[in-house]
Amino acid sequence: MVNEYQLRILPEQAASEQSLKSYISREKGLDARTVKAIRVLKKSIDARQRTIYVNVKVQVFINEEPSDKEYTPTVYKNVSDKQKVIVVGAGPGGLFAALKLIELGLRPIVIERGKNVRERKEDLAKISREHKVDSESNYSFGEGGAGAYSDGKLYTRSKKRGNVDKILNVFCQHGASTSILVDAHPHIGTDKLPRVIENMRNTILECGGEVHFKTRMDSIIIDNNKVVGIETSDGRSFRGPVILATGHSARDVYRWLYSNGVHMEAKGLAVGVRLEHPSMLIDQIQYHNKNGRGKYLPAAEYSFVQQVDGRGVYSFCMCPGGFVVPAASGPHQLVVNGMSPSNRGTKWSNSGMVVEIRPEDLPNPDLKLSACETIAGSAEEETAELIRMTENGLKEGEMSVLSMMRFQEQLEQICWQQGNMRQTAPAQRMADFTKRKLSYDLPASSYSPGLISSPLHFWMPKFISERLSKGFELFGRSSRGFLTNDAVMIAIETRTSAPVRIVRDNDTLQHVTVEGLFPCGEGAGYAGGIVSAGVDGERCAEAVANYLNK
Repeated sequence: MVNEYQLRILPEQAASEQSLKSYISREKGLDARTVKAIRVLKKSIDARQRTIYVNVKVQVFINEEPSDKEYTPTVYKNVSDKQKVIVVGAGPGGLFAALKLIELGLRPIVIERGKNVRERKEDLAKISREHKVDSESNYSFGEGGAGAYSDGKLYTRSKKRGNVDKILNVFCQHGASTSILVDAHPHIGTDKLPRVIENMRNTILECGGEVHFKTRMDSIIIDNNKVVGIETSDGRSFRGPVILATGHSARDVYRWLYSNGVHMEAKGLAVGVRLEHPSMLIDQIQYHNKNGRGKYLPAAEYSFVQQVDGRGVYSFCMCPGGFVVPAASGPHQLVVNGMSPSNRGTKWSNSGMVVEIRPEDLPNPDLKLSACETIAGSAEEETAELIRMTENGLKEGEMSVLSMMRFQEQLEQICWQQGNMRQTAPAQRMADFTKRKLSYDLPASSYSPGLISSPLHFWMPKFISERLSKGFELFGRSSRGFLTNDAVMIAIETRTSAPVRIVRDNDTLQHVTVEGLFPCGEGAGYAGGIVSAGVDGERCAEAVANYLNK
């Protein structure tokens, strides 16, 4: 017999199967000797009150053994002799698209500009050690995409767009812990996700698909307004319909699409900083206990959102027990991101703290006036000259469609300049920022390339810095102790989402004007994280199958 129970219990009662067994046997009047196993189905922490509770949904197996599999596997068959479909990009959108194509009896040819997930690590280390950014192998480009080394957070609100449980089960099938099927905010961990990604690639190869690394797509082959394949940086061409899953940082792809008349539109995004606190402080605040998390609770998370002057100010990609990393994807850029290992065991907790920006928020459509006004009187003349030079590179017409992308680029270039033209990040203590004061020293940080004190309130655009400052004050009122000089703001967080949307038909998922092109995932403007990108990848694979069947 299998019984299901919904429990609200103390953390120590939820800490292990044995403690759960003792609690359930006592509370439900069961003979503990008949309880063969307990399987946790869902678990979440309720830390709203001083007494912390864990909400748990469990299956209790009475005089019955559970099945071995805690997840539902997918069957992948050999497709080596089947029709080819080109998948550009081996991030979550591309990988899940490729696996779904195999399910549907099609042969995926995956084209990835970067290196495999293991080889990428050497280039990531050089960013911190030598301040060198490889434009083809970095935190954005390479197998696994931007998510591979940004810790594998799997929480999504996009549950109406597809089968989220299917995505989580595929991860488990390829080596992820089954805890991701249980936790309210599932998370694989930077240290474990690369192996899962390798296993997904091996499935593609074992089933007859292909994966080509260090192979950048340079152009899409369009014949009579129909996509028939792609050409790559090594001179090869691959033929077939194209799922375009290149991620939110492939700016060369956006420029190629624009110059070749592929319809896109500017899209809103969010810009701000990485905010880093001591993890002990966040534990104390969130768990209402001066001793922090204690023995039975995980590193605490938080989520903040406020409306300030008509725009959202909110926390993004919260990494408890994590660290801040340099996430530039090219020269003359400084971008930061956050991640956590599976145990979330570092001394720091960080999140993106960002301000919503819409295309109409840019003071001037061509950015020339706004960019110079942003730094006028607040940065060296050479920084102003850098802005002028980047503006001169704009092609006529780029100003509207690519305006948000250019705004990202300019902020990243200014930040790089403020960091002494290295990956040393400009930073400021949190309370100093709200008081518009220079931080004469900075706290210890997880950001390994190093920090340099900088007046972020002075050189960041006012429509970002002023909203961010007001947001911090509101967060500090609702969560006592959060607004503190023990926290440091690290600039700049710009890669929260794609700056454009590659417009597609809502029903067929094909591009609205170019047949055989399927814009996919976060880079196309239709996802916002690993799981939603995976869901969109599966949907695009199904759309390609329908297209070929017709």
